[in-house]
Amino acid sequence: MVEPTDIERVVRSRLRNLRTTLGLSLDELSARTNLSPSTISRVETGKRTISLDILLPLASALQVGLDALLDVRGDDDVVIRPAPSTSGKRTIWMLNRPTGSTIAVKMRLEPTRRKPEQRVHPGHDWFFVLDGRVRLSLGERDLFVDAGEAAEFGTMTPHAFAAVDGPAELIMIFDRDGQRAHVHREADGRGSPR
Repeated sequence: MVEPTDIERVVRSRLRNLRTTLGLSLDELSARTNLSPSTISRVETGKRTISLDILLPLASALQVGLDALLDVRGDDDVVIRPAPSTSGKRTIWMLNRPTGSTIAVKMRLEPTRRKPEQRVHPGHDWFFVLDGRVRLSLGERDLFVDAGEAAEFGTMTPHAFAAVDGPAELIMIFDRDGQRAHVHREADGRGSPR
């Protein structure tokens, strides 16, 4: 179990490191938070107790969530060992832990004879083609994305993607809505591979 003093030490260090990484002086951070420069300095140096009324404006001004500031889990096991999950013509390897707001997956697509059904969902998708060629259908347009190229698009436009002329491998990054649309739909059998 992590002691409260250890959590405070970590939070103080993170606050100072974030401020300096963003290139903010105490005065500049003060202007963004309505906290005095001396208050911020005392928080960073441990001369003032950390409380939510101070932590909330600091986290907001430093563009970080409270959960990230307070996370004291160890980084002992930083290596992720993805296991393949196959559904239809697609194999997926989860490349990050399921705790973040964005999801990274490696996907292998096998070519299909029929054109996949286009869908919409909230969010934003990005993918990079590692090998092969992918047809990205965005509404009425068909775009071809080759190995070494990437695509990024808003997902409220009807979209689908499929391997062309052979298998394709890609890395995708999307938010939780994208995970439900691209990973879980095929895994639970409710949709056909795109």
